[in-house]
Amino acid sequence: MAESRYIHGTAPDEQARLSRLNQLLNDAALRELRIRPGDRIVDFGCGLAQLTRAMARQAGVRAVGLERSAEQIAEAVRQARSEGEADLLEMRESDVLGAAVEEASYDLAHARFVLEHVPDPLAVVRAMTRAVRPGGRIVLQDDDHDVLRIWPEPPGLRALWQAYMRTYDRLGNDPIVGRRLVALLHEAGARPVRSTWLFFGACAGEESFPAFVENLHSILEFAREAIVSAGLLGREEVDETLAQIQRVGKRPDSAFWYAVAYAEGIR
Repeated sequence: MAESRYIHGTAPDEQARLSRLNQLLNDAALRELRIRPGDRIVDFGCGLAQLTRAMARQAGVRAVGLERSAEQIAEAVRQARSEGEADLLEMRESDVLGAAVEEASYDLAHARFVLEHVPDPLAVVRAMTRAVRPGGRIVLQDDDHDVLRIWPEPPGLRALWQAYMRTYDRLGNDPIVGRRLVALLHEAGARPVRSTWLFFGACAGEESFPAFVENLHSILEFAREAIVSAGLLGREEVDETLAQIQRVGKRPDSAFWYAVAYAEGIR
């Protein structure tokens, strides 16, 4: 079975970006997740496990996090220990496409920003469905990169963003998997019961706005080499657009609009 392929890597700069991303998204995610006391949780592709720990905190029991990267696991464990929450987390080194997880043992199987990075998302959702007990929940959160909007639009952004999406295609991954989440639940044998969006954005007048702009800039900066080496855009064009993103981010009239797709099913 082919392995999942994470385009962004696991370098310290990327880990820092992921930590900031968690700070921007986790409160909204937790509101939608509606964790119940005692929920047994397995988090597929948990990364640094910040959301995993937050879910475990609400459930009041240890959660299992599946993560293939030894670097991510080490940082996840370090963060959990530094915040006195090591007992909330059981990390297992596992690729989500070959996840060895107990069947019918969990109340909630969760995956965020995972399906866009695997060549066979349905295989992951099937494994998640097998992992939960009858009546258990499967929750998918993922990207449909085509929904990004910024105003005023930075010159060159559309071409650069399309090139970034093409880097997913080159790896056999799907940059618009978010629109398929309900269909994937159905195909995996789960009963879809809910879908929504988690808004991810702000305007220049909000304190959080620079963090959204910086997240976008970092994603595209980290992907520069993949874009250039694939011949999708030239280096000078990428760098000029990155500079334009930063300029627009400093304008008092700018706004950032994005949304994370969310879908829930029942086994």
